[in-house]
Amino acid sequence: MKKNFISNSSESIRMFKSSFLESLSKVHYYVPLIVYIPVISYLIYLSFIDAKMDFLSFGLWLLIGLFVWTISEYILHRFVFHFYPKSGIGKRIHFIFHGVHHDYPNDSKRLVMPPSASIPMALGLYFLFLYLLPAGTIYAFFTGFLIGYLIYDMVHYALHHANFKSSFWKKLKQHHMLHHYSDSTKGYGVSSAIWDKVLGSDFEKK
Repeated sequence: MKKNFISNSSESIRMFKSSFLESLSKVHYYVPLIVYIPVISYLIYLSFIDAKMDFLSFGLWLLIGLFVWTISEYILHRFVFHFYPKSGIGKRIHFIFHGVHHDYPNDSKRLVMPPSASIPMALGLYFLFLYLLPAGTIYAFFTGFLIGYLIYDMVHYALHHANFKSSFWKKLKQHHMLHHYSDSTKGYGVSSAIWDKVLGSDFEKK
């Protein structure tokens, strides 16, 4: 699907009449770090003190959580953020959650997920994984999952605002810019393009 409108301005358009709701929709890139690094630190503490995990088990479940984040990032971006409802209210909700970012990709205050959205989502996923995972593994697993989320948010901000010299980061930035400026139905991976390659949504790059 080709985009009909993409602003090159760095302006931050107003989405809500309510100043309170408007403030919840904007966030500086470092806010997720302030919110989630203490949570990650506490989860690490609980892994060793409460769950009494050894270092090997902790490292294994952390890596599993990090891996699960990568596929979760892809699924959320492709099937949730890029789900286009037909109803008027559905279109409005889509615009608030992701459409505004595609229309105004240079808006620096709408590049990372605001805590007003990320905290309820994180809590829901925590309790889902708590139900699904073996007893005593949730703390280490969710440590890796949240680290993956923070990497995603920071990488996403950098892809829009940093000038890279490394070929790796240049390729990743090109991948994401193609998603924004060429075809938004491809290139759903942000912190990695692996799942686009595996699941057939990568760009044909020359």
